[in-house]
Amino acid sequence: MALPKRSYDVLVVGAGGSGLRAALELSKSGVNVAVVSKVFPTRSHTVAAQGGIGASLSNMGEDHWLWHMYDTVKGSDYLGDQDAIEFMCREAAEVVYELEHMGMPFDRNQDGTIYQRAFGGHTANFGEKPVQRSCCAADRTGHAMLHTLYQRNLALNTYFYIEWMAIDLIMDTQGACVGVLAMEMETGRYMILNAKSIILATGGSGRIFRSTTNAYINTGDGMGMCARSGIPLEDMEFWQFHPTGVSGAGVLITEGVRGEGGILLNADGERFMERYAPTLKDLAPRDFVSRSMDQEIKEGRGCGPNKDYVFLKLSHLGEETIMKRLPSIREIAIRFANVDPIKDPVPVVPTIHYQMGGIPVDIHGRVVSCDSDGRDVPVHGLYAVGECSCVSVHGANRLGTNSLLDLVIFGRSTARHVAKFVSSLPDIFPDLSPSAGEEAVDRVETLRSRSSGEGVHDVLSQIQSVMQDHCAVFRKGELLKDGVIKIMELADKVNNIFINDKSTVFNTALVEALELQNMIEVAKATMVSAEARCESRGAHARQDYPDRDDGNWMKHSLYFSNTGRLTYKPVRSRPLSVDSFMPKPRVF
Repeated sequence: MALPKRSYDVLVVGAGGSGLRAALELSKSGVNVAVVSKVFPTRSHTVAAQGGIGASLSNMGEDHWLWHMYDTVKGSDYLGDQDAIEFMCREAAEVVYELEHMGMPFDRNQDGTIYQRAFGGHTANFGEKPVQRSCCAADRTGHAMLHTLYQRNLALNTYFYIEWMAIDLIMDTQGACVGVLAMEMETGRYMILNAKSIILATGGSGRIFRSTTNAYINTGDGMGMCARSGIPLEDMEFWQFHPTGVSGAGVLITEGVRGEGGILLNADGERFMERYAPTLKDLAPRDFVSRSMDQEIKEGRGCGPNKDYVFLKLSHLGEETIMKRLPSIREIAIRFANVDPIKDPVPVVPTIHYQMGGIPVDIHGRVVSCDSDGRDVPVHGLYAVGECSCVSVHGANRLGTNSLLDLVIFGRSTARHVAKFVSSLPDIFPDLSPSAGEEAVDRVETLRSRSSGEGVHDVLSQIQSVMQDHCAVFRKGELLKDGVIKIMELADKVNNIFINDKSTVFNTALVEALELQNMIEVAKATMVSAEARCESRGAHARQDYPDRDDGNWMKHSLYFSNTGRLTYKPVRSRPLSVDSFMPKPRVF
């Protein structure tokens, strides 16, 4: 029996910052667009972003987009594609002013300009000293951005499918993406959403780790859909540990705390980052600070009864600054760490925060597979933006504030490319075979009907433990090899999960089971890619290969889940209009 169908020029899957920015641009251009989101749009994970969005506005001192580009290339440990990085940094000021004109409530200086704070890895004059580049709305920048973009979409009557879960891509016989099978959570009914173009904006997948700053909805849905469709995942070995997650809870303490002058202390009361990064100190890039913290703990200088965390001190900033610039951080510290940062330091540990890898895309946001020679082959009709994508502007390590920037830069530019693409197509929708979507429905119904097997939460807990224990801040060859074996065994268990709830109305157990099937695809790609990369670069730190190896490993990894194949393609080191930044040792 044919499934019900609705057709749109463009379908956006995900309603976070990148999805809403893309939908807004498409609605402005008159394209018939719909957005699918498994949560209410303002509950998307962008709402949790705290510290700011990076742009060289020069409001707090001299700055330049080329310095921003240099910092981003260096921060990426030279694995970032320099054409995409140049594009992002050049466009940054324009998109920030655009958000300002939309009504986003940025903090202000006395002269009315946007207030900017310092952030890790951002410098003036090619690494000479820290620079204030982060445009912020207190410590709720993502919250302000998400609400602003959602309101603007409502004003343009963008259509939303709220609390609908995208289950799988629908591909035609030529390998083009022609739609998505989605399920309405409220009723359990299925629908084919047919489109000339699909933009995946489904966010990250930090829930594959036990300790993470990510929301429960960050389950890698877009990456799971692509992996099942034969599309590779790129650079999945690179996961950013944020230096300051609340110890024992994982809740994020923004880098903006250190940008405002907060400092890290060990058990001796020493500001230890002065030893590791004499120039930038506590504002070195996140991978660098995380490894330094881990080293302090390993060498016995951790704080607390178990010496398993360090302190983040901000009491010296004063109550007025904390309440004005960091009000949410004080609330988080009181609620999750049981300390008032106005008086006492906050216990913090490195915590999984962001994936640098994802669905491979070109600078226009087009999803690309690759041929046997490592050349990009676009997947017709399919695009990806935001954290689920890998363009790659972050390479092996992302600088703080570049995430929100990535969302709006490539959300906007991809939408403009998509608008031209769909306008060039005939005024008819792609053909669907009579059996379109049936394979995905069968997968869900098989899961729903199974009466015994593995428990979803038991398997998820095992995945999280394996990832945390075998693929953490510091990695070793034997641990990674063992991790690959264990993750593949868990993949077999995922194929045999069952749920007790057989209902159709708001079956959250079914949603969690489908999310688990996406998460295992991300976990497999991460572990296999990490085990194979025999060097240390950015967030991927191998104790058995402590040095960066540009001769052998200056390349992007591509993991094909359906065949288990791991291949590579070159880094794009040629910018659009300036000279390349050549690799050199990262010192701060």
